[in-house]
Amino acid sequence: MINADEIAGILKQQIATFGTELKEDQIGTVIEVGDSIARVYGLDAAQFSELVEFPNGLEGIVLNLEEDNVGVIIMGPDADIREGDRVRRTGRIASVPVGEALLGRVVNPLGQPIDGKGAIETKKYRTIENVAPTVIERQPVKQPLQTGLRAIDALIPIGRGQRELIIGDRGTGKTAIAIDAIINQKDQNVFCIYVAIGQKNSTIAALAQTLERQGALQYTTIVSVSSAEPAALKYIAPYAGCAMGEELMYAGKDVLIIYDDLTKHAQAYREVSLLLRRPPGREAYPGDIFYLHSRLLERAAKLSDEKGGGSLTALPVIETQAGDVSAYIPTNLISITDGQIYLESGLFFQGIRPAIDVGISVSRVGGSAQIKAMRSVAGRLKLDLAQYRALAAFTKLASDLDKATQAQLTRGEKVTEILVQRQYNPQQVEDQVVVIFAATRGYLDGIATNKLQDWVARFVIYIHEKHPDVTKSIRESKAVSEESEKTLEATIQEFNKSF
Repeated sequence: MINADEIAGILKQQIATFGTELKEDQIGTVIEVGDSIARVYGLDAAQFSELVEFPNGLEGIVLNLEEDNVGVIIMGPDADIREGDRVRRTGRIASVPVGEALLGRVVNPLGQPIDGKGAIETKKYRTIENVAPTVIERQPVKQPLQTGLRAIDALIPIGRGQRELIIGDRGTGKTAIAIDAIINQKDQNVFCIYVAIGQKNSTIAALAQTLERQGALQYTTIVSVSSAEPAALKYIAPYAGCAMGEELMYAGKDVLIIYDDLTKHAQAYREVSLLLRRPPGREAYPGDIFYLHSRLLERAAKLSDEKGGGSLTALPVIETQAGDVSAYIPTNLISITDGQIYLESGLFFQGIRPAIDVGISVSRVGGSAQIKAMRSVAGRLKLDLAQYRALAAFTKLASDLDKATQAQLTRGEKVTEILVQRQYNPQQVEDQVVVIFAATRGYLDGIATNKLQDWVARFVIYIHEKHPDVTKSIRESKAVSEESEKTLEATIQEFNKSF
């Protein structure tokens, strides 16, 4: 029973805390809609990148602020939106859910799950556009991020916090490199985000299955927007993925993010800009197309120790037309990134996969992103390949060659072959070191080129069985000691006798 005094007390409390302030919602009116773009009148106080809500529950992002109206990109199909519909300001800047709850999931650019595994339990949100860390907040790139691919880890090393462009024609294995890099982060304490822009849904489903089979989906988030979805969603996808990665980076973790690919992203932004009637520039791209990608890629960094020492490594992918690296978007991205891995269709069809053109590819971080052991064997590898390429061009015409030239050609052939690697088969760095060591010291010169892949696979198993201390020492000390070198030479000779 509640007595009268208690009721009176509750009423007094309610009257005392009663609020009379008015809640004001700013409402605008749709004056034009089409192609997932709406022009809205009456939202004078709207901010750039603010979310607005349409009557059917769809959200839009304010992208154009004009004198008498605002241009809004609609995050979904515009079929149910009509002229005269009311649009409400939310006061929120476009943001996505973030945190470790997103790992192992496939989400759309708004952070909503599309993998049928239920809701994502996270209370944290982060705006999709953020200011990149300043010079003071960063430290130099000095810690390697191993991709597991011999050709990359030895010749074009990637460091944590770097931005390395993967560039090449359609169907040259750009995505394959990115996927192998994700698979190789297993047990390396690196979280991965894969942003798929404008790809087929079937491709994404196959990718998620591959990562799950390889045990890599548990530390990966896939942000996917299919080719059938509005350009607005393709435009925000990489920024949404980057925000998810930044959350982990600022928590002191190491993150690898892949944007696949930024050609489709630029095209989506061009579409949105032209529909918003922004003036077109070169190739009909808007004037701020460079800023579109620079503000995205500049967010990749290795943070200073005061900021927690986390890192965000970006591998943007770009597609060229008939190998034209000097086109508009490729040159923009080459100038923004810290190097590029250039894939050539000619090499791909010769069976050299990954089809990396070692002559054009470069990492502007270089040896500082390698462990000492890899640096010691990679120097000679680069020299052998450079000499081989120079000679191979001349010797196509010559018939009789002296012994030194023949020896150099043989060495180059063997080295090129050991850089070939099967897909979904990344290799630990200590295993890469022993294989490259054998090739550059001439221990493979006498082995038939078509048997080399077999030699590599069997030798790695052999050394782990007979001399596990050698690979263990390389893994722990990150260098090849004199003792390890002697054991390694003896082991290779011993193995070659029985091979």
